[in-house]
Amino acid sequence: MSQQANPRGTFLKIAETLKTWIETDPDMTELPALAEVMSDHKVSRGVALRAFAVLKQEGLAEPVPGGRWRVVRTGVNVDRRPLDQRIAGLISADGLEVGQPFPSASVLAERFGVSRPTVTKALEKLEAAGVLAGGGQGKVRTVRAVPTREERS
Repeated sequence: MSQQANPRGTFLKIAETLKTWIETDPDMTELPALAEVMSDHKVSRGVALRAFAVLKQEGLAEPVPGGRWRVVRTGVNVDRRPLDQRIAGLISADGLEVGQPFPSASVLAERFGVSRPTVTKALEKLEAAGVLAGGGQGKVRTVRAVPTREERS
């Protein structure tokens, strides 16, 4: 019969290890991938997720769409709006007017630190909403309408 480590408390040890990494590396913005944690600590997916949940509960990390986890630092302001809203915000931030060309998906992907297909989906939402016009392969997207900022209570 093989000896197996008791999983009880293992997730707490993993959470402590991740906390130490966060504290020692002030430039860390993203936690390692779930698969990486599973491989490094030789644990199941459930145990790794419980470790991440501990960090979330303590306010040190939060899940990000796409299965990744972002490090939360006090005093650092992070824009948590959906990508299409952040991209629409560029129109007023960059002073673009109706009819002007809009940055390409590749430029936006680099600017926001996401993949090009993710940006393409956000741009398609903006086209459907009537904010952008054009697009497609080889065509330049242009600003169709300047979005109005919705006030939230």
